[in-house]
Amino acid sequence: YTNESEIDDRIRSIEWTMSTESVSLKQEKEYLKEISELKKRRPQVAKVKGMETSLASRDIGGNLKEQIGSINEEMALYRDGKRQVQEKMSALMESRKEQMGDLPQIMEQRDGLSKKIAEKVQERNALRDEFRQQERDYNQHLREVRDKRQAKAMEERNERQKEWNQQKLVRAAEKLDEQPFVCEMTLIEQTMAFCKTFTATKQTKATEEKKETEHTNPEGSEVLVRKEDREEEFFFVPTAKKKSKSKNTGAKAEGSSKPIKHNAVTFKLFDDLKLDAPITTDDIPGLLEKLEEQLESYKVKVKKWEEKREEMKRKILEDGILPDEEEKKEAEVEAEVEVEAEAEAEKKE
Repeated sequence: YTNESEIDDRIRSIEWTMSTESVSLKQEKEYLKEISELKKRRPQVAKVKGMETSLASRDIGGNLKEQIGSINEEMALYRDGKRQVQEKMSALMESRKEQMGDLPQIMEQRDGLSKKIAEKVQERNALRDEFRQQERDYNQHLREVRDKRQAKAMEERNERQKEWNQQKLVRAAEKLDEQPFVCEMTLIEQTMAFCKTFTATKQTKATEEKKETEHTNPEGSEVLVRKEDREEEFFFVPTAKKKSKSKNTGAKAEGSSKPIKHNAVTFKLFDDLKLDAPITTDDIPGLLEKLEEQLESYKVKVKKWEEKREEMKRKILEDGILPDEEEKKEAEVEAEVEVEAEAEAEKKE
């Protein structure tokens, strides 16, 4: 291509072909590549065209000596201008130095002080870094000492905890020597004794054996008989007995029921035993039977406890299992068994 118009025509023709005809992908890529190359060459063609026109218009046959002379004259003018500018520049520099006076020395001193400051800053930074390193080392040492102290304290605490647990097990084993149902059985026995006070019969008085007294009185004397041994003498024989003023005398003589008075303490005792307090003496026999049943049940529990006591001591001292923990485990096992049984029953249903 010799000019820009030819390049433009070729680009337009390629674009027309791509827009009006169906081309393959490969051919389309080649067209796009050719367009980009043409666009790159277009400025180069314009440059070549400009160089050709400049060469065509140049006058090669002119006087070269005259041109060289004119150029030298022009360069001389430039040199004079440069020299004048340098003279002005040196004059300005001199005037500037006069105006500044001792400023250069001050600037040198400033530069020297700046260097010293920089040196001191570096020295300070070095000391600070050293101090921080020593501080880190000291903190690390404190941390190690604190960790050792904490580990020692933890070890001592574990030992104390171990001793306390051992003492707790010993106390729990010693506690098994105490009968666990003492309070309940004592309460039942005291309640039985309280109830029996209302049913106890009066003790019969022992009759003293009568002893015959031998009298050594002279003949013809009379001995006065004791009052209780005298026979009753009446001026006339009584025909009717004296009526009793009370209507309930016969019933009382037969030993009828009597009301029992209670207070807050006695009501509390019977409530602890889960029994009703007796209102009359007729309620006491049945209450005594219930108390006997409770006492027997506690005796059975005490017997079972005595049978298991040694085994429980062994578990506490050797295995470290407390009775409360064992009961909790048994309760959990029973609960799991009940849940499994309920689940199986639901599945069957």
